[in-house]
Amino acid sequence: MEEDNQNPEQRSNKVPRRQAAGSDSDTTDVQKRREGLKCHHCQHCDKSFTTSAYLKIHQRVHTGENLHSCDQCGSAFTRQSYLKIHQRFHTGEKPYSCDQCGAAFTLQSHLKIHQHIHTGEKPYSCDQCGSAFTRQSDLKSHQRIHTGQNLHSCDQCGAAFTRQSHLKIHQCIHTGEKPYSCDQCGAAFTRQSYLKIHQHLHTRENLHSCDQCGAAFTRQSHLKRHQHVHTGEKPYSCDQCGVAIKRQGDLKRHQRLHTGENLHSCDQCGAAFTRQSSLKTHQYSHTGEKPYSCDQCGSAFIQQNSLKIHQRIHTGEKPFSCDQCGKTFCQNSDLKRHQRVHNGVKPYCCDQCGTAFTQQISLKKHQRIHTGEKPYSCDQCGKTFSNSSDHKRHQRIHNGEKPHWCDQCGKTFSQSGTLKSHQRIHTGEKPYSCDQCGKAFTTRSALKLHQRIHTGEKPYSCDQCGKAFSDRNNLKVHQRIHAASL
Repeated sequence: MEEDNQNPEQRSNKVPRRQAAGSDSDTTDVQKRREGLKCHHCQHCDKSFTTSAYLKIHQRVHTGENLHSCDQCGSAFTRQSYLKIHQRFHTGEKPYSCDQCGAAFTLQSHLKIHQHIHTGEKPYSCDQCGSAFTRQSDLKSHQRIHTGQNLHSCDQCGAAFTRQSHLKIHQCIHTGEKPYSCDQCGAAFTRQSYLKIHQHLHTRENLHSCDQCGAAFTRQSHLKRHQHVHTGEKPYSCDQCGVAIKRQGDLKRHQRLHTGENLHSCDQCGAAFTRQSSLKTHQYSHTGEKPYSCDQCGSAFIQQNSLKIHQRIHTGEKPFSCDQCGKTFCQNSDLKRHQRVHNGVKPYCCDQCGTAFTQQISLKKHQRIHTGEKPYSCDQCGKTFSNSSDHKRHQRIHNGEKPHWCDQCGKTFSQSGTLKSHQRIHTGEKPYSCDQCGKAFTTRSALKLHQRIHTGEKPYSCDQCGKAFSDRNNLKVHQRIHAASL
């Protein structure tokens, strides 16, 4: 306890009682104290003091003589004033309060340090790198980074810390330990301070809200990062590959990909990651484990964030909206893709035919036209497909599944697009119109079929007599003539 407090000469402006008024010894002690010299050494612990009186007070720690003890926990102090300060921990008394935010403290010195938050004052600066600090003790800890003295290193990844407590917190990354848990929702944290911040979400105290979507955050810095979602701003860029990143911490982690420093590698496929947590998530792809499941429909996910996005299907939440047409989306990535409809950007281009796409996955599907690849096959009839969505739709032919139903007439459909087209029967909507005669249609395919009247196009021809048709169904009806004559 005594080591946590400043030296007695720093704690009080009182001058110790002199041995004899005007004595040589007293005059020498006062002069030495003014000069800051510590010539009085303790023979038990090597501590030094500016006056013999302070040394005598300190020696009570070793002799046990005239100590002031706490009647609640037994802690002993060399001065009655130190005991009084200590007892505030038991009584909860905090006599010093901040006049700006109301925060209260047991010591006046702690209040002064706290007030630097409001004034922005950082009176202690490092003479090597210029970093500034509100406390002298923080500066001393920081200086160990430059001197390498008394650093605490992690035996797993080599990261070094100036404080043992910081090393313990860091080691939770490797062990996965989160000793502080919320008694309301069960969320767990590596630090007690993180738990306290989290609890603001339940109390709604001191929350910072986004004026665009209403999302609330416990820290102002988190709100600023969130606002990049709406502005699209990525202020940090990598000087090696040019990739732009929203957070400085994420940029530092990204740069490890170039330096190879402190990477976490998968022992099965060799993939490397900048975070241990990212490696764990990746390893689920090998094990097949999906630890996060939806309590409404049972869908399971590898990442907790993926579960949160999925749950918006049930809640109907769509926090991302287009500022041009007002359409809303569950994910920011979906909004970005949608915005390409308005700005015409198609960044993904086929190197064989030049067709451009707004999404990379659309390009991959398109390229299968050139390669002939059809990786998805039906296990009942063997039919193959170039994309999984066509495969799933086809399987409904065999299993009879029709998951999409009309809330007006109860009719069910195997595809959502077919349901939308059907609903136009009830609404009377005909969004597709002919630019030559103005006739309107409920589906795009009906419009295309109609336009062949104007163009004269007949793409379907009979392989027996050569007769051509504008509609595939008309061709099928025609082919029955040949079949009946056989």
